[in-house]
Amino acid sequence: MLPPGRSVEHARCVDVREIYTRCSAEFSARVHAVDGRWAEPSPLPGWDVRTLVNHLAYEERWTPVLFGGATIAEVGTRFDGDLLGDDPVAVIDEAAAAAVAAISADGALDRTVHLSFGDYPSREYALQLSADHLVHAVDLARALGADEIVDPEAAAALREWFTSMEDTYREMGVIGPRVEVPPGADARAELLGMMGRRP
Repeated sequence: MLPPGRSVEHARCVDVREIYTRCSAEFSARVHAVDGRWAEPSPLPGWDVRTLVNHLAYEERWTPVLFGGATIAEVGTRFDGDLLGDDPVAVIDEAAAAAVAAISADGALDRTVHLSFGDYPSREYALQLSADHLVHAVDLARALGADEIVDPEAAAALREWFTSMEDTYREMGVIGPRVEVPPGADARAELLGMMGRRP
């Protein structure tokens, strides 16, 4: 389980719904730019563009049921395998809209979600999902040779949140070694470096 620590305090101080909505939009915009290049390699070893997009579709399918109170056992393998079908863009559009609606619902950020690594504050989990969307938006942009610039306010909020989570993520093996960035780098570059990516 990822210990909440100071990150939960930060989650109470930022507009988590707005951050999630912006980060989701950043990823979806890159999906709309794929233009059939689903087999292109991504910067993530062993993942092509379709695998990367399917990973986010998987997270977005889980979001409404987890924010609705379901447990991992109750959902089971419902979302395993390929979720993109013949129209990946339409799938992402629908799944993203459902996830945004779930996080934006009244009371959604005051609940506990039941995750594979334990029960967790829903605000904290929404920030985890936000960071995944924003960083994978950059991964997808790099796979496509597209614009890597992302929402600066969302990047700044997530950089601040991730400061207390970086060591834990690295110990769990979900991010690579930190990539140092030049002094004065912007929040996007710092967040990417913290997550083991070249800014």
